[in-house]
Amino acid sequence: MARAAPHGTNQPPKIVIVKKIIDGGHGGHHGGAWKVAYADFVTAMMAFFLLLWLLGATTEKQRKGIADYFAPTLIDKKVLGLGGSGVLGGESILSNNKLGPKAAAAPIASIGIPMREAGGQRSGTGDKGSLRNPASMQLDRQAFQAIKDQLEKQIKGSARLAKLSSHVRFVPTQDGLRIDLVDDADYSMFGLGTTALDSRASELIGMIAGTIAGTPNTIMIRGHTDSVPYGDPRAMNNWMLSSGRAEATRRRLALGGIPEARFERIEGVADREPIITDDPGDPRNRRVAITLLYRTGVFGS
Repeated sequence: MARAAPHGTNQPPKIVIVKKIIDGGHGGHHGGAWKVAYADFVTAMMAFFLLLWLLGATTEKQRKGIADYFAPTLIDKKVLGLGGSGVLGGESILSNNKLGPKAAAAPIASIGIPMREAGGQRSGTGDKGSLRNPASMQLDRQAFQAIKDQLEKQIKGSARLAKLSSHVRFVPTQDGLRIDLVDDADYSMFGLGTTALDSRASELIGMIAGTIAGTPNTIMIRGHTDSVPYGDPRAMNNWMLSSGRAEATRRRLALGGIPEARFERIEGVADREPIITDDPGDPRNRRVAITLLYRTGVFGS
């Protein structure tokens, strides 16, 4: 509305504007309640995707450990200190430390693994808790002795192989009967630095194949070398040579009548297990070990 100008002046009339504010307008729905609900939704989705990731990134044993942490079924691991104070015992999901924490992770060391105990002479070969049957092991020992006697007789009776008798050693082990074919400074079973069998060594392995062909025992072959290095280890090295010689021995045994199913393990260990420990470069460290393994039975029988 306009007010009349004062008398005697030429000033224009003043205009007065009245502004009315009505409460409860359009600003009411911009409050903060929806933000709380949205934050709860995002948190729930994050927990859901974390659960999916855990299911895909862990093994059954690790998932059981996580479940036991939140709902213990046997013992209170947190109180006892087993597994440390974390969900996975202070370890990451990808850790290879499957049972218990590292040395300083908890007051109690890992339970179930004797850290300082050494097995006895029959470690892993007891009558119970083993796949080995004492009765069959006794029969195997008798068969191994017969094989040893027969091979020694055949080697000494052969004019061509008699000189190799000192290169053949029979060693009883907890795994079975190991037959070592050992080199020396005067003779090598293989061509120097190769996997090619010497003709007499090939005949000797063929004789072994014929002797053990009728036995049911599975076979392990392990190749060994001395520590003399190659000029370019990327092209050829003692790991490759020992593995190749073990495989060449397997092929010769197979040619002698040993079926494929009887070969349990073929491996090369380079110069890591020398016979002459004081001199890893000694040629006597070059050898191939053929082991007739004890037969297995039913667990706990």
